[in-house]
Amino acid sequence: MISVGFKTDKGNVRSGNEDALFVMPGQQIYIVADGVGGHNSGELASRMAVGYMAQYVALNPVSEVQSKRELRKYFLDCFAGANELVHSKSMEEDDNAGMATTAVLCYLEGNGCYIVNVGDSRAYLVREGVMRQLTEDHTLVQDMMRSGLLTKEEAATHPDRNMITRAIGGESTINPDFYRFEVCPGDVIILCTDGLYGEVSADSILRIATETKTMHKLAKTLVDEANAAGGKDNISVVCIRIGG
Repeated sequence: MISVGFKTDKGNVRSGNEDALFVMPGQQIYIVADGVGGHNSGELASRMAVGYMAQYVALNPVSEVQSKRELRKYFLDCFAGANELVHSKSMEEDDNAGMATTAVLCYLEGNGCYIVNVGDSRAYLVREGVMRQLTEDHTLVQDMMRSGLLTKEEAATHPDRNMITRAIGGESTINPDFYRFEVCPGDVIILCTDGLYGEVSADSILRIATETKTMHKLAKTLVDEANAAGGKDNISVVCIRIGG
């Protein structure tokens, strides 16, 4: 039995919400996205991307995919289609120029978990009192850290820490990361935008996830915590617990 909770909030500062999320329990698909762009373009980009992905899954049931290799192609094609849609829209109208969105998708199949991501929306795994980040941010500071030009502490306060290097719609082609790992009973998977982890420390996220009984309460508590810490950005969270 898998239990799920989710919540999105515009935060305390932004006038609108450029995040989007989509939950498809019947297909065991969960998506979080964070749009970027002027005017209302970020909101449009994130909603177009998750809408396309949801339609793709509805029209091409993931349960019919036969192998792990085909499953990887399935999700890469899904992201490529969303990218083509958002990128085309960004090229059509001046108001939408440069719009794009991050996205992180989780698919559960038996004891397997598949994560696909572009940008800096993250997936975390909480297991037996330990939390680890499953995804790697596609950001300028992450590239600089990998090259040894920045420490983790310097990256946390770098003025360009929010500059993403990969996004859906940002370019004509896209290169998502694809991960697979085994899940165990009691595992909690958290998908979130940077509005959460930009305000709430990893230690606090772990503590809240460990102490909270239900996934609906966990999602709400995490969003409330981000708002209490400032809520400078939109916040979106999907929390998934693997049952025994």
